[in-house]
Amino acid sequence: MSKAKNKTPFSQDIKANEELIKQRVGFGTSFDVGVRKLSILDKEIQIYFVNGLCDIQYIIELLKELMDLDARGRKTADVKKAIHNHLTHVQVETTDNMDDAITKMLSGLVFILVEGEDEAFVIDVRSYPGRGPEEPDTERVVRGARDGYTENIILNTALTRRRIRDERLRHEIMQVGERSKTDICLSYIDGIADPDLVKIIKKELEDINIDGLTMADKIVEEYIVKQGVNPFPLVRYTERPDVAATHLLEGHILIMVDTSPSVIIAPTTIFHHVQHAEEYRQAPAIGTFVRWTRFIGILFSLFILPFWLLLVIQPTILPAGLDFIGPQETNNIPIFLQIVFAELGIELLRMAAIHTPSPLATALGLVAALLIGEIAIQVGYFTPEVILYVALGAIGMFATPSYELGVGLRVARMMLLILVVIFKAPGFIIGTTIFFLLLVSIKAFNKPYLWPFLPFDPPAIWQILIRSTVPSMRWRPSIVNPQDPVKQRSGTNE
Repeated sequence: MSKAKNKTPFSQDIKANEELIKQRVGFGTSFDVGVRKLSILDKEIQIYFVNGLCDIQYIIELLKELMDLDARGRKTADVKKAIHNHLTHVQVETTDNMDDAITKMLSGLVFILVEGEDEAFVIDVRSYPGRGPEEPDTERVVRGARDGYTENIILNTALTRRRIRDERLRHEIMQVGERSKTDICLSYIDGIADPDLVKIIKKELEDINIDGLTMADKIVEEYIVKQGVNPFPLVRYTERPDVAATHLLEGHILIMVDTSPSVIIAPTTIFHHVQHAEEYRQAPAIGTFVRWTRFIGILFSLFILPFWLLLVIQPTILPAGLDFIGPQETNNIPIFLQIVFAELGIELLRMAAIHTPSPLATALGLVAALLIGEIAIQVGYFTPEVILYVALGAIGMFATPSYELGVGLRVARMMLLILVVIFKAPGFIIGTTIFFLLLVSIKAFNKPYLWPFLPFDPPAIWQILIRSTVPSMRWRPSIVNPQDPVKQRSGTNE
């Protein structure tokens, strides 16, 4: 956030205010900033606005009401009060300094100056351009809500409050960025969220000193958590209001950044990144099955390729009944390089799919599967088993609900492959141990990353392994240090 500085007060001379405002916001240079001047009750008033960020119909209604006030011809000694009473809007504030007024104008509000007054009326008539609350592409469910967060922070807070009609839900807004002045909203439930953690995150946000948040929430994440070279995500992102509301009720804190449809959830552990809303839209038994399928897929994708490479390099450790594992034919390219090239190829295909227009995405898939993959095997660049295991690993990574965690696991898998090709069996064991110790050492907001596995919490680990029924989940997770640990009370008088 920009450092505190002296504010420029309004002058009672409206012409002096007009000249200074024109210099600061570039009237005559920027076409989208404008001013509308009127004479009301023998006083000049000026309405400042930004085209494209305001709802013009609101401004027209304000102009009609003010013109009607002047047309009545009633004399009054307090023109400012009369104008204030005829501003037809539910949210009207006043400010006595030019800096706040200009910042609000550039945020989509309008401010009104009255001749002879050193205060301005500020009216919220924002109407940001943007899309509707559509279902997020990366968090789709078979059954459930189809709305999702958008790039409009006002709409996002409304989507959250629609699901939590608690007077203790707090939406604290602040502006970060010396030049961008980006709106950031800190959301939590007073009486549940840890107040110390709220203060820590709020202070971290206030201490951000940068020109602008062009990459929105990602820049905020890098300021509030010191990730360094750690490839694993320390906060969770979601675009689903129902997921965000669930975490709020558990005691988590949300960080919403204007212009971003993703909401940051903190604090989180690795197990928060492998859960999906679909598990809670099905019966508990089905949800448990889906969850375990995902767990197995993630572990399989992480270890199957390094372990298969180990068996290829050291076929003597294979039991007699499994001697068929490994390539039946060899070529001039080492297996490790084939794996590296295949991994790079899948990553390039993923990038190409992102940048490919939707009508051509199917054609891209056919080219990748039929032309590149099949012909590469026939020519002899790849053995069929390499393509098989690399594809299995890719499927498991794409099954990870958190994209950030999937990328982190992909980096860990590549490190395991390198250790296996250098040190063989000891490399696999050492790499797996280092991977586990790395996860143990990670702390996000001083919370252990492997909780509830380490430190071990039997009731919490049970809810991780088994999709419990909602009536049986009475306690909020202790990892967030909730002020009210009881989620639902038995009986009616508790």
